[in-house]
Amino acid sequence: MRDVTEIAEGSTRPTTAGVLRLDQITKVFGSLVANDRVSLEIRPGEIHCLLGENGAGKSTLMNQLYGLLQPDGGHILVDEVPQRFGNPRQAIDAGIGMVHQHFMLVDVFTVAENIVLGREPGSAGVLSMRQARQRVRELSARYRLDVEPDARVEDLPIGVQQRVEILKALSNDARYLIFDEPTAVLTPQETDELIEVMRSLRDEGRAIVFITHKLREVRAIADRITVIRRGAVVGEAAPSATESELAEMMVGRAVSLTVAKEPPSPRDVRLSVQHLTVTSPDGLVVVDDVSFDVRGGEIFCVAGVQGNGQSELAEALLGVTAANAGRVELDGVDLSRRPPRDRLSAGLGFVPEDRKHDGFVGSFSVAENMVLNHVDQFASRGLLDLGRIRGHATGLTDEFDVRTQSIDTPVGSLSGGNQQKVVLARELSRPLSLLIASQPTRGVDVGAIEFLHQRIVAERDKGTAVLIVSTELDEVAALADRIAVMYRGRVVGVVGPETSREVLGLMMAGVPHEEALAAASVTTAEEEDARLEAEVEQHRGALQHDEPGPPVRAAHRDDEEKHV
Repeated sequence: MRDVTEIAEGSTRPTTAGVLRLDQITKVFGSLVANDRVSLEIRPGEIHCLLGENGAGKSTLMNQLYGLLQPDGGHILVDEVPQRFGNPRQAIDAGIGMVHQHFMLVDVFTVAENIVLGREPGSAGVLSMRQARQRVRELSARYRLDVEPDARVEDLPIGVQQRVEILKALSNDARYLIFDEPTAVLTPQETDELIEVMRSLRDEGRAIVFITHKLREVRAIADRITVIRRGAVVGEAAPSATESELAEMMVGRAVSLTVAKEPPSPRDVRLSVQHLTVTSPDGLVVVDDVSFDVRGGEIFCVAGVQGNGQSELAEALLGVTAANAGRVELDGVDLSRRPPRDRLSAGLGFVPEDRKHDGFVGSFSVAENMVLNHVDQFASRGLLDLGRIRGHATGLTDEFDVRTQSIDTPVGSLSGGNQQKVVLARELSRPLSLLIASQPTRGVDVGAIEFLHQRIVAERDKGTAVLIVSTELDEVAALADRIAVMYRGRVVGVVGPETSREVLGLMMAGVPHEEALAAASVTTAEEEDARLEAEVEQHRGALQHDEPGPPVRAAHRDDEEKHV
């Protein structure tokens, strides 16, 4: 007879996870097949990574497992017992927990209130906050996820909010934990902490599903990797697979993961931002006294965890968000009080972070979208020159490799990568002084990323000032000639592209550059000491067994003798 444990409603379930199996799961939205007969096994004591491009169907698949969506075909089986989850409560009762990419927390509630929400402890209908706080402290201690029970969620840093999400899932005794793109809003240090948490949960015997499109993270944590492309499983890969091999499985062809670019040749300052301040509609300062310059012929990247003012900065430079104070100059001309149309006419190109809402009109054709913000250049005496518009679109479609059946195809029907190519092609089709690209490769497949990066570098080499806003550190490292790190609306520091991920991560958490550099140097020294200790121990062990040990390098001889 299997060992069981009671849960809140009085039902029972095994204390240890059995195999959870998805068999031929199919989900269709209209003409779109989001999941096409997907089968996979989720096993206890294992971190199973679902790797695929944005839009590949990973989250849709897990939303069905969590009861947010219902399959149109196939079966979910727990310990070979068929299950059908009509809502998340039924999935939770079966031992499934999900840590969502966009946190499912009530901002005005405390940590304790969020964690017990729906399973409030107490009697006679009276909530016992003492029991709720004690539950949070027990879980925090057990999983080394330090959070204050009485802290209000809206006052917590993003990384701590994610701890609350994890504790909420664990408070329901989840045996199967789904992490949906959990590192999207974390610093590198917070990502490392999360990986350690997932490993400890795996070692307890829980089954972990880790959804991501980031190759570096997959190789760091996966016990097993399933690759999904266009809604279907295209194969499994070993954790030892290279990033290039994984990328090829994701895209279906070989791609280059590095950006080929020559050292920059900076010219005169083209964009000058001086003491720019922006407040939100509710009076919160979101861009706080920001100043920087961008020269022609360089790529200036603004890095930081999402939500630290980067989006508002980009919108203020375009003029769609009004600045409360400060000055914006382009080629020496003050644009601070000018509307977006004047700034575009002055040579500013803009690729918005949300292309579907701000970058194109989905029902308009490829040709129409390619002239949206300079349509007057294709008009004469109040009439559009349709022939010129079509010729313009045909040339850009070829030049930017836009995969479309026709220039008359609605842009909304194209893939994310081709939609982004349309937006970038439009912006680069006229002479620019400044190109601003906010999250330029978000939701874009690896192959399209390669092309988009090449075009951005080519624009830099023409002498254009390029400003990139990105939360992807790999992208920042690949493109940047200089990096400004933002935290809570302020620029913490401006550094070179050689800056380590550790230093950038500390700066993204608000640590000033010099302090971050010193902290990272201490960490590096400690890591080097640990490495030397391990090397000497291995060497000493080999000598005790009369086996040849690893070569001892003369440069470290003093350190090694000290450790011995």
